[in-house]
Amino acid sequence: MKTLSVFRKVFFVALLMGSLTAVLSSAQTSTRAGAGMVDLTYAAENSVNSVVYIKVTMNGKTQTVETWNPFFDDFFGQFFGDRNGGSQRRQIQTPKRQAAGSGVIISKDGYIVTNNHVVAEADEITVKLNDNSEYKARIIGLDKMTDLALIKIEGNNLPAIPIGDSDKLKLGEWVLAVGNPFNLTSTVTAGIVSAKSRSLHANDIESFIQTDAAINQGNSGGALVNAKGELVGINAMLYSQTGSYSGYGFAIPTTIMNKVVEDIKKFGTVQRALLGISGMETNIYLDTQKEQNKDIDLGTNEGIYVSEVSADGAAAAAGIEKGDVILSVDGKNIKKMGELQETISRHRPGDKVEVTFMRNKSKLTKTVTLRNAQGTTTELKETDPSSLGIALKPVSSELKRQLALSHGLVVIAVKEGKAKKEGITKGLIILQVNDKKMNTVEDFNEVVKQANLSSERVLWIKAKTQSGMYKSFTIDLEDSPKNTDKTPAK
Repeated sequence: MKTLSVFRKVFFVALLMGSLTAVLSSAQTSTRAGAGMVDLTYAAENSVNSVVYIKVTMNGKTQTVETWNPFFDDFFGQFFGDRNGGSQRRQIQTPKRQAAGSGVIISKDGYIVTNNHVVAEADEITVKLNDNSEYKARIIGLDKMTDLALIKIEGNNLPAIPIGDSDKLKLGEWVLAVGNPFNLTSTVTAGIVSAKSRSLHANDIESFIQTDAAINQGNSGGALVNAKGELVGINAMLYSQTGSYSGYGFAIPTTIMNKVVEDIKKFGTVQRALLGISGMETNIYLDTQKEQNKDIDLGTNEGIYVSEVSADGAAAAAGIEKGDVILSVDGKNIKKMGELQETISRHRPGDKVEVTFMRNKSKLTKTVTLRNAQGTTTELKETDPSSLGIALKPVSSELKRQLALSHGLVVIAVKEGKAKKEGITKGLIILQVNDKKMNTVEDFNEVVKQANLSSERVLWIKAKTQSGMYKSFTIDLEDSPKNTDKTPAK
């Protein structure tokens, strides 16, 4: 009996200790879980004042449109054998339009980052802060390739947001989307980082942060913020079949944003470094080969398969060839096209990067000197259209009627410059430049800007004299011979 009593006591103590251990273990687990929970109130409170409401106004414009009247077409076709008889031109006035988006204050003196698609067509920009104060803004620079824009308001000690490192974001990390969806100012939504370096083929250069924080119309240009209240991305797109949030939002990382902002401030345009290859993710390439019953062993299933190498590009000069598989750049592993684009986009022409790639199942490393779109290492400067030596204005309604024109810009003044040298004279009507119809002076300015940053740097102009004769002109924007830096690969 005594033995049994002792056993019972020992069992009770053991049970008690076991229960106590279980409680302590549970408490520790709960503590750990509690320590891992993120309080997002700090991030929200410290970022909401840095996100602004942007209202853009597009003035109404007079446009000439071509209409078709079947009655006149049949009538004139029958009696005159002219099937163009039904074509009629008339002028319409497009209404004044307004749109809205978001932006992020990145400096106390009033620099604001937003999306290019928010402000690119604006004739007037109004910025409203969280305290309801309003400012007129001006465009500092636009970058269509990344869908980023830099605008500025005049102010002091404005609530600038601290800028974080988007590279340090981890999958599953909590983030906030701050913006003005549906004109609901200072809206904060929460989610996690769903993916990084996502490509959607919406922009020329993209490496999106994917998040499930709710993003809707009006969020464009707003902030993606980490738990510290730091800016890690600019909200740019939502993926939806309805136009409203359906679980996928995409932001441009600050690693890309920082470079674009710096270049616009320093050079007036983005200095775009190019590797000079076309390619696809290796797993996608291997899948396409399997579909053709081809069993190919590249020595790796990861990286970027090089499908094409530009003859005058940086990669070709360094000895990279078609069929190589890029594995890393400057020690950073590359698995997605978005990762490669993001890494290269941080550099300027002339910068050197170490590229490791696979060839014939062997790893090689080459130093690549990056080049611009013209195949040079020189910095590009934005061309001032006025430097061409011509002044333009839209063709008058009367002149359009006389010459049966639907569009065009008339040259109202010519001075010494490239245009005069190529034979452009006062009174000439410029109809088309580089396949773009000319309706406004802004159309011409934009084409000149884009041409200057392209590989050709040439304006192909189609024009018409006021006597009705068609003419063509070619203006070379190149200022000096190219510095091709075509050092033979070793």
